[in-house]
Amino acid sequence: MAHQTILVLDFGSQFTQLIARRLRELSVYTEVLPFNTPLAQIKEKRPVGIILSGGPRSVSDAEAPKPDRGVFDLGLPTLGICYGMQLMTDVLGGEVGSAPHREFGHAEVHVVDGPPTRLFNSLPASLRVWASHGDFVAAAPAGFDVVATSSNAPVAAMEDAARGYYALLFHPEVAHTEKGEALLRNFAYDVCGCTGDWTTRSFIEEATERIREAVGRKRVVCALSGGVDSTVAATLIHRAVGEQLTCIFVDNGLLRLNEAAQVNTRYKKLQLPVEFVDATDLFLDRLEGIADPEQKRKIIGATFIDVFEEKARALGDFDFLAQGTLYPDVIESVSVRGPSATIKSHHNVGGLPERMRFTLVEPLRELFKDEVRRVGADLGIDKEFLVRQPFPGPGLAVRLLGPISRPKLTLLQRADAIVAEEVRRAGWYERLWQSFAVLLPVQSVGVMGDERTYEFTIAIRAVESLDGMTADWARLPHDLLAVISSRIVNEVKGINRVVYDISSKPPSTIEWE
Repeated sequence: MAHQTILVLDFGSQFTQLIARRLRELSVYTEVLPFNTPLAQIKEKRPVGIILSGGPRSVSDAEAPKPDRGVFDLGLPTLGICYGMQLMTDVLGGEVGSAPHREFGHAEVHVVDGPPTRLFNSLPASLRVWASHGDFVAAAPAGFDVVATSSNAPVAAMEDAARGYYALLFHPEVAHTEKGEALLRNFAYDVCGCTGDWTTRSFIEEATERIREAVGRKRVVCALSGGVDSTVAATLIHRAVGEQLTCIFVDNGLLRLNEAAQVNTRYKKLQLPVEFVDATDLFLDRLEGIADPEQKRKIIGATFIDVFEEKARALGDFDFLAQGTLYPDVIESVSVRGPSATIKSHHNVGGLPERMRFTLVEPLRELFKDEVRRVGADLGIDKEFLVRQPFPGPGLAVRLLGPISRPKLTLLQRADAIVAEEVRRAGWYERLWQSFAVLLPVQSVGVMGDERTYEFTIAIRAVESLDGMTADWARLPHDLLAVISSRIVNEVKGINRVVYDISSKPPSTIEWE
């Protein structure tokens, strides 16, 4: 089925994927493409609207990213956001300049008195929004009406309804913007004429058919991690091709306390065909003494491939490899869809050795985590899987800072288990995006039983987020933190200090490595 589609052209904003996510929440199918996508390819998608994302550059830069000029001549409703607005201004004859006062963070915009505007229809006259720009629109292009202003921006929003051009100097996709969803709804439904024909249920039916068509009668092997993503992907593929699927779960020794046994039990309930491999010793031997986080990731990735390949070979020939890759996996690893900045390599992305001649099956690659959970619920997966907090592919290796050793790993597993137990007991687990312990390569003096100690430090990390793209540190109750700290120090010999991480993303990342 062909869905009404809005295309987002990516000019490098870290929020680009959020635009797509917000529109999908409105049941509008959305794809993100690089800013320089050929015009013919854009036309092939038959979009009903186009959004120009934000970006870190100035339109006056010699290397500023710019699309095919024909994008503005398609006759489609077009919304420019931040850099996208400045680009629209520059291309259509307006004036862009350096703002006398840069705006990064909260700003107040005021809708100009006048005829009702399509973007701001039914919205308050003043909105608290999220801005992130050093340039501004000094003069709107001919034919545009200025529809909103702020104290630092004479043109905070503008539109030329006759030609279908709309622009905002702030980010409606960010949760900090009041009525941001309503602004995007107005663009999608009122301006582009969308009817909301894309849902998780329609996704399941269409993905099932795509998998069947792609796989045919051949075999698929899937690497299961025990997390939401791979579990939903495997369940969806199993729905499509049944016993043609074989799953492999590799215990790398870097899982949470007793997790391998728990995962084994859960998969038996799902009746998925799973082969379990305990490769703990191999992983930990190769990681012994390794401190550099990227080196840890590479060793873990290479070792996983070795173990997985050996097991897959023993099980026979497979033509397809299934992965639970998601949108955030892709954007944080490499700018495959546009110029968004690379932050760190990711375990789900980066390519397989040429000798592993699998064709990839990644049915969730275009979904965000909350969408995956909804798909999982519609597939009938138990809640215990779906509410499981995200866990990094390299496991506790990237939560154990400094050189890896078995004794330190045991300290971290025990401390992390206490965090999970107390967060669940206090009713916070499902409210948080992630909550976990990090073992720091820091020892400090303490006193226990009138004796001097010199032991390690645990940092507790707990964040709230909708999708992992941005996150705020959780304001956990002091009593809860006190219980966690007391238990860790008293029950985990080798830890004498507990600290709490109050950093948000950005500027920090959720994981420490």
